Amino acid sequence: MQREQEAKIEMRQRVRDLQNQVDELKDLVNTLLSVICEEPDGVHSGSAPTIPGQPAHNYCM
Repeated sequence: MQREQEAKIEMRQRVRDLQNQVDELKDLVNTLLSVICEEPDGVHSGSAPTIPGQPAHNYCM
């Protein structure tokens, strides 16, 4: 009986740990998707200034 309760407690802790890992990975994926989906030259989003003499495309910030 005692062993079964310990196993349940360990399982609950493991599930909590895995849920925390999933939540952290979701945040990371969302961050990466945000970075990937941004305009590479920043012109449309206004996040990067235009530099005279430099190409306005084909590079990523």
